[in-house]
This record gives sequence, C-alpha cells and structure tokens, in this order.
Amino acid sequence: MAGGGSGTIPATLTIDLGALAANWRLLRDRAAPAGCAAVVKADAYGLGTAPVVRTLWAEGCRTFFVAHLSEAVRLKAEAPEAVVYVLNGLLPGAASAFVEADARPVLGSLDEVQDWAACCVALGRPLAAALHVETGMNRLGLAPADLAALATSPLLGAFEPALLMSHLVAAEDPSDPTSARQVAAFAAAREHLPSIPASLANSSGISREDCPAYDLARAGYALYGGNPTPGEPNPMRPVVRLEARIVQVRDIEAGARVGYNGRWTAPSRRRLATLSVGYADGYPRAASGTDEAGRSDTPRGAALVGGALCPFVGTVSMDLIVLDVTDAPIAAARRGSTAVLIGDALNLDEVGRRAGTIGYEILTSLGPRYERRYVGPA
Repeated sequence: MAGGGSGTIPATLTIDLGALAANWRLLRDRAAPAGCAAVVKADAYGLGTAPVVRTLWAEGCRTFFVAHLSEAVRLKAEAPEAVVYVLNGLLPGAASAFVEADARPVLGSLDEVQDWAACCVALGRPLAAALHVETGMNRLGLAPADLAALATSPLLGAFEPALLMSHLVAAEDPSDPTSARQVAAFAAAREHLPSIPASLANSSGISREDCPAYDLARAGYALYGGNPTPGEPNPMRPVVRLEARIVQVRDIEAGARVGYNGRWTAPSRRRLATLSVGYADGYPRAASGTDEAGRSDTPRGAALVGGALCPFVGTVSMDLIVLDVTDAPIAAARRGSTAVLIGDALNLDEVGRRAGTIGYEILTSLGPRYERRYVGPA
C-alpha cells in the first residue's frame, strides 16, 4: 500500500497486520474461556480503523469497543455485523443516533439509563446497552448505590442490559493494591445483577491470574504491540515501525548550539543528521535533547542509525528532528539513509519513556503525513 517514489517519502510508518492478528490470538487464548473483544478507539490507536477491524474480524473477533459514536459508524462500515460498544456514554438527545448506527452505548449514570430506556419504550422494543459501574477510576460509571437501586427499578426492563463492566485503574502494576480493591468492588456489584454478562479485564488484566476475565475481556494496547506486563519481557509482537530518511548531515564544532533557542550545546566536535519528522507528525516535543535534559536521569529521545543509538539534540521542532550520529557507522549516517524512530530496541514503551509519556500516547499521536505501509493480512 505504499505510494510515491522512494525519493519523495521522508518517513514511513509500517503496520504489521500479521503481528496484530497474532497478538489478538494470544490475548484471546489467554482470556479463554471468556470471549475477547478488541478496543479500536482513536482510529484503532492511530493505526487505521478499516485495516485493523478487517484483520481482527477475519481472525474471529466479533465485539469491539470505541470511544465515540462517530468511531462506531466507521467501524460498522467495515464490519456491519459487529457488536460495537461506545465507551464514552450517551449524551442528551443522542439515543436515536445510536439506534440508527446499530451501536450500543455504555451507560454510566442514571440519567443515561433513563434516556436509553425512554428511547426503547418509544420504539417499542428493548435495545442492548452496557452498564458501567464505578469501582475506583472516578471518571465514568454508575455509583454502586445507583446500580443497586437500578437492579430493582422498572427501568431495567425497558432495555436489554447486555454487559456489566468496569475499568481497571492500574492493572499493569501488580504491586498496586487498587486492582484487588476493584476486583472486590466489581464482584459486589455483580451480586445485584448476577445474570448479566460481565467484563473487567483489559490488556494487562488478561495477563493477571488475580483479575477475572468473566465473560468478555477487552484487549487494547497490547493488541498493537504494547507491553501489558511492564518490567517483564513483552509477550506481544511489535506492530508498528517508524523510519525516517536523513535529509542532511553536518559537522559542528565544540560550543555550537543546535535548534530553536540553542538549547543544546555541542560538548566536542560532533556529526549531526536531520530527519524530516517533528511534532506536527505526532512525535512529542518533550523528547527534545537539551543541555538540561542531558543533566537529568531521564534519557532523551533517540533514533537508531546503522544499529547505533543516536540521541536527539536540540528541540524537536514542527517538522524536523536533529540527531547526534557521531557514533553511528559512517556508511549508515548519510543523506538519504534511514533512521529508526520506533522499532527494534526503540519499542513503543521505550519511546514513550524517552519522551516522558507512555506508549499509548505515542501510538495515538502518529500523524497523517507518514507514508503508511500495511503488511500482512488486511
């Protein structure tokens, strides 16, 4: 699916759909006997709703989660028979649009439940929705007391409560006691509605023996290659690779300053390479290599050139990043050569760490200016 001549493409984002499919199979098998849904919000975490959904549907995934109704509409165009839940709930007056889209709202308040029930009564038939119960995130979800009241309310008979769910706060950190409290709180919530299928485990939860998968697990970040078990070897296959061409190479002397506001100073004679990628492409400005960053314990952004780790120098600008390629093989650090920004030793989580953020943000920020190349099944 690549387009344009090789000399016109400054950066290429390769998306391995075969690896995506393998990751879903692994998570599906770990979640069994529960089912495994795919979270494909934010344009499938930045990788493209259409190819991702087609790939997962072909593998047998039948239930998907998105954040907004507009995302559900795009998903349904690729998989009309899919069950699609919209995580961010039901805005006032939106119920009819959900019906038209054949999407299921995740109801997180009594007001939302009342709106959905009223829509179903007006249509004369019960329509499916999920109930989200708050267990510790304090973001969205029915309070436990509201869920208890709903369990005996006639509202519950007006629609089909197809799923009871909650969202884990820190499943990736086994030392955090919050998950245990949430598991207990969710178990208590289920006692009010024991016949409704339940969903609690996310990507990291699937990997934990102490987190029940119940009837449906929700795989997200790990599908796209992120590590669901930080601090341990990543069981997932890498899905994305970002490579950029070197557009210019120069030598500078000790004391020369680089980039906007001269925030990095060469400590000695250095060789620099400039890439045609910047924060307009979604690469975080926080990954900038500055004199201040060099004095801290947090590593700055970097790329791989000829296998050598080359740190960013100067501020990441809108369209350009400068690397220190002094220690890279001369043959690899030339105009037109390729630098790896995501891939190999620079996996998603490492790139996020070097930018002071998380791999999720790196993924979902990937911009439209990259040449996107899909490999494997679509």
